[in-house]
Amino acid sequence: MTMPVTLHDAHRADGAVLANDGIPQHYADPRADMLAAMQSAVIMDRSHEGRLQLTGRDRLALPDRISTNAIEKLAPGSAAPTLFLTPNARIIDRVTIGALDESALMLTEPGRATAVETYLKRNTFYNDDMGVVDISAASRQFVLFGSNVAAIMAEFGIGTAPLTLIETAIDGVRCIILHDKPFAGDPGQDMWRVIVPSAAPDYSEAARVWRALSAAGAAHALRPTGSQTYFALRVRAGRPGVNAELSGEYIPLEIGLWDEISFTKGCYTGQEIIARMESRRKLARTIIQVAILDGAIPVTPTALSLDGREVGRLTSAVEEPFGARGGIAVVRLAAAQVDTLLTFDGGRARIISRAGVQPDTIEE
Repeated sequence: MTMPVTLHDAHRADGAVLANDGIPQHYADPRADMLAAMQSAVIMDRSHEGRLQLTGRDRLALPDRISTNAIEKLAPGSAAPTLFLTPNARIIDRVTIGALDESALMLTEPGRATAVETYLKRNTFYNDDMGVVDISAASRQFVLFGSNVAAIMAEFGIGTAPLTLIETAIDGVRCIILHDKPFAGDPGQDMWRVIVPSAAPDYSEAARVWRALSAAGAAHALRPTGSQTYFALRVRAGRPGVNAELSGEYIPLEIGLWDEISFTKGCYTGQEIIARMESRRKLARTIIQVAILDGAIPVTPTALSLDGREVGRLTSAVEEPFGARGGIAVVRLAAAQVDTLLTFDGGRARIISRAGVQPDTIEE
């Protein structure tokens, strides 16, 4: 049997239905894919997420100066999430920065590489020593998720703590591997990113890595899956997503990203508003997870009401392959009580929990 050569061939050989950008949308059995994600492991092509290479003396100092987290002193092999904000603390993008020996790797949300590159260049001045290159088209990125992923990575002799990265080879192909923070807020659900720089226009090197990871994962019940499963996992986890919760509509504290902000570092863009809200422990809105009880899954964003009064918006919603229906919403703090029933046009939703990382004490 002839093995697939290109990355798209590899995906199709696994039964993928590809989007126009070549990213798998789904496979033949969405129920089995979701079950594997929750009980064993899945591998996903997330190459539409952006990748920027930073070089120069200020490759960490400059992003530190204009983003929320303390990243200037990241040691080689370590990584951290951080947020770029507008002056009024609205979100431009959430990124993860990993420090290498002679450069840094910045991972953006899907479709946001160009915007982040432009933002970095606009904030680079004559005395700054930092270069930024978008390497998204010259690389591929795979995500492995699930409770069995650590065992799969161990097949390659790889074992690192969360938020660390290494450069290594898989099947003779150079890769950068990031052990990311838990996707679902559960340390048992591991998340690793494998970035494959690829000179070949057909990404044949990436296809070799995909096949090697898939082969190593066969003994650990690994399944390939696509964007539809990723979206369901994101909503199930209450993780903010681009153009939904990660948008110019919201402040990071409102969407449960308290752990991606340093409250002790120096000034950064948007810091004054963040610091004032943190010191007063007062928020107008907060992020929640809901179960959708009835009605069709709405197109988001859609208004949510309590006792006939609008209190927020449902920002992400999904029906999982097993029939569970849920969503992420941002609502007024006073309405964010567990078991509260909210209404939207044609249906109802029940609050099941707050989402993200939030402080113990917060007031409206």
